[in-house]
Formats: sequence, C-alpha cells, structure tokens
Amino acid sequence: MTTTTMAAPKGLPLTVLSACCQPASAPSAPRADESAQTLAALFKALADPARVTIMAMLLNAEEVCACDISEGIGKSAATASHHLKILKDSGLVASEKRGTWVYYRAVPERVAAIADALASPQRTPRPKSRKERSES
Repeated sequence: MTTTTMAAPKGLPLTVLSACCQPASAPSAPRADESAQTLAALFKALADPARVTIMAMLLNAEEVCACDISEGIGKSAATASHHLKILKDSGLVASEKRGTWVYYRAVPERVAAIADALASPQRTPRPKSRKERSES
C-alpha cells in the first residue's frame, strides 16, 4: 500500500491510500442483476419483525384468517393489513376472500426461492490473500 499526501480544502493535509490489490468484481450478467434485485425485494418484504411473524404463522398453517393474524402479531387490523399487503405485493403471500374475511397462505415457490438463494450463493472468485500474492 502506498500513501500520498495532498492538500485538501482549507489547507489541511489529506492522506490518500492506494489499494494494495484489485477489487473483486461482481458478476456482470444482467440475469444475475435481475436475480439479485428480485431477492433483495423479498428480503425487503421480510425486513420487519411483524412480517416475519406473519410468515411464521402462515408457514405453520395451511391458511390463516386476517383476524387471527392481527391478534397473532399484537397489532391493529389496519397495521396487520398494511403488513399483509407488503407481503402480498412481494409474492410471498396469496389471499382469498370468503364472505367478509380474507384468508392468507404462504406461496411455497417464493419461500423456496429465498431458501435456495441462501443455500447456494453465487460463487465469485475469492481475492488472493497477501500471503498467496507474495508466494506467486
């Protein structure tokens, strides 16, 4: 690693460090980008403890009535409805209206997509360690 001192605004010295190695590159294929964006949207939908609790309820039952979900997460019906909408928009949850109640269920394919992504992450080349670089 090399250092260079430059003049910063207001006359203060600014030390610039140059990298000792090349940064690792991410996959550049558009398909990988689309997959990453889709997966990020799923994680964003699960980025709230109430929504994680809702998914746990749905994964442990065939279907759950909206009234039971609001009780299960300890929130008002309006708040539960908000969280269910986010989960439904992400495709993690499907619903069916029966009379005045709405019943929700998890979408197994979308849940499996998360599990698959976590079980087999994309392999990118690991940068060489300092020791490996000095030996070559």
